[in-house]
Amino acid sequence: MSADDTTTVVTPMSTAQVPGALWQPIVGPEARGVVDRKRLPTEAGEVVIEAAASILARGVNPNQQGSHQTGLVVGYVQSGKTLSFTTVMALARDNGYRLIITVAGISTSLLNQSTQRLRSDLFVDDVDGYLRWATFTNPTETEGNWRAIEQVLDEWRDPQVPESERPTVLITVMKNHRHLANLVALLQRLNLDDVPTLIVDDEADQASLNTLVNRGRESTTYRRLLELRDTVPCHTFLQYTATPQAPLLINIIDSLSPDFVEVLEPGEDYVGGRAFFSETHGLVRLIPYDDVPSDDNPLIDPPGSLLDALRIFLVGIAAGLLQGRSRSNANRSMLVHPSRETAQHQEYRIWIGQVFDEWRRLMALPEGDSDRADFIEDFQEAHAELAHTVPGLPSFEEVANVLPRAFRLTSIEEVNTRGRRGTPTIDWSRSYGWILVGGQAMDRGFTVEGLTVTYMPRGPGVGNADTIQQRGRFFGYKRPYLGYCRTYLEQDVLTAFEEYVEHEEEMRRQLQHVRDVGNSLSEWKRAFVLSPDLRPCRNNVIQYDYARGRYADAWFAPRFVLNATSVIDDNREIAQAFIDGLAIHPDEGSPDREPAQMHSVCRDAPLIEAVERLLVPYRFTAPGDTQEITGVLLQLSHALEQNPNEGCVVYRMSPGYARRRAVDTNGRIRNLFQGAAPVNPPELRGSIYSGDREIHAPEDVTVQIHFVDLTQSGERVADNVPVIAVWIPRRMELPWLTQEQP
Repeated sequence: MSADDTTTVVTPMSTAQVPGALWQPIVGPEARGVVDRKRLPTEAGEVVIEAAASILARGVNPNQQGSHQTGLVVGYVQSGKTLSFTTVMALARDNGYRLIITVAGISTSLLNQSTQRLRSDLFVDDVDGYLRWATFTNPTETEGNWRAIEQVLDEWRDPQVPESERPTVLITVMKNHRHLANLVALLQRLNLDDVPTLIVDDEADQASLNTLVNRGRESTTYRRLLELRDTVPCHTFLQYTATPQAPLLINIIDSLSPDFVEVLEPGEDYVGGRAFFSETHGLVRLIPYDDVPSDDNPLIDPPGSLLDALRIFLVGIAAGLLQGRSRSNANRSMLVHPSRETAQHQEYRIWIGQVFDEWRRLMALPEGDSDRADFIEDFQEAHAELAHTVPGLPSFEEVANVLPRAFRLTSIEEVNTRGRRGTPTIDWSRSYGWILVGGQAMDRGFTVEGLTVTYMPRGPGVGNADTIQQRGRFFGYKRPYLGYCRTYLEQDVLTAFEEYVEHEEEMRRQLQHVRDVGNSLSEWKRAFVLSPDLRPCRNNVIQYDYARGRYADAWFAPRFVLNATSVIDDNREIAQAFIDGLAIHPDEGSPDREPAQMHSVCRDAPLIEAVERLLVPYRFTAPGDTQEITGVLLQLSHALEQNPNEGCVVYRMSPGYARRRAVDTNGRIRNLFQGAAPVNPPELRGSIYSGDREIHAPEDVTVQIHFVDLTQSGERVADNVPVIAVWIPRRMELPWLTQEQP
């Protein structure tokens, strides 16, 4: 019973349908309260709670001491990851976790932003009766902090204290090695053997990973995180990110390599990469080359595309004022992201201020003035542009009447640390409209309220996919005002975002499969769809190289075919069983062919059968071959997603003739494919037999199954060895990246 004599209702969350679950959390008042206070629709709230329970169920059981689990939680950029881990924290309190640590932000402003959100969402300051949370921010090793935490933990150890009256220790700490060292020193003074702990690493791919792994050393922040984990014997470590490439590609024996994964689904009002770059909303605009600042193209005046973006934004501000400010229309913002260099931020901020001053002057001119008429015409064009995507947009006459107020209620702010100042904190209540000019400070973790217009004349840099995606501050819960949104991008960045969408969706699909079958992430084949123009992440955190490829009108064939006898026997059984299940018949060809050039064929085999019964169980053992076949399977699975009834052609090569092939001392085959016949004279080359490489369907996947006797230095070393070759047509071309780990 609670203090007011009402019953506290808890709901057991069944983990029977959560693959990989280690225990069964209950949904108590804390988790339910977080979702209820957000006023989410009932179905959306249940999705948040179910995801939180799924995450916590695969972490450590708070009633079992001395274990730890690492989980990766993947959301979209600006999709509400904070609500997810806040709900997980509340659920952890419901289930007896005594200590919760949030590692959040690489700057004071980001840490403060995260801390305030947690306090608000968990209603930390809403003390009604007994204290539920004991909070500490960047705590140091002081006597006061030590005693305060020790006293809270002793409340949990006292069986006479009701569970509802035991507060949970909530610590937020900056992702900085000094602050982490202070926290470690504080926690080391405590007895935490019986303290189940939840550690949440927000933006886990940033700053947490070991950037010195290739030098055989540990980077400082990474080492401090390991020390933090060592101080709490029983803990669940959750890595939250929208760009999981780096955590997925680090060494799987690394302490920060995740054991399990959860893929978060956003609410129905979320719009992300698919809405902007895959669907035909017409929200993205190309910044002309001449408007992109560079050493070869210095700009001395604000470019025309920036002026267009400002007009679109101000028309939107005016329309928002006409609609009336409300909770869902509290702010409208524009983000200008010209470069990493703060000098350019200042330049753009000055330009925008000057443009505002000039436009306000033009508005004040008499009605018949030609300059004022040109000004009005430009804004009329911006209004017409927005009318294409905003149903019921107020008339231009209405908009023009409130334009002066739109200027007055819009603030221009430079968001960076120029001049040795800290990144400014935006007081969103101070203005309705905001134009924020900055760079890296607004890349990751920074929330821009009511963002409608983004202007980014910045190139892709070194082309790290995760870094480019984190610039997508224009994603978020904005479907109610999506028509007001416009994103202006330089060509290479626009292309990178378009290519990233396919990469992201394929990666999420694979991770969802890992989650749904309950496999450990260490068992998952590292394979991504990724444009060759992009790198998955920064290279300094990756210990093992990755391979890249894209098969298009090309053959995959293994290079190493001499394996252990047991592997050869297993592969032979797999290949023969697959052949026996086909309706196979002799192939047509020249009557002058030799037996080695005559094959059997099935022209209507289901591709899904070839994948599941042949290519997946068949064992490729050499690292290079396994990386390549993983890429092949990625292409084929993508094709099957597009058309589950996709067919293929299967050849049993030379069934009436024992082919012989030489391998080197490492087991590498010198030439699997038989050549054309005759070879000479040149004008008759291939007239009898075109050669193995030409034996494939023109537009369909073709599988050749060879059985060969292998020789080394003229001596036969293995008989009847099955070797598979796969031809992929250009219509299934797909760039991929794979990584093989020991």
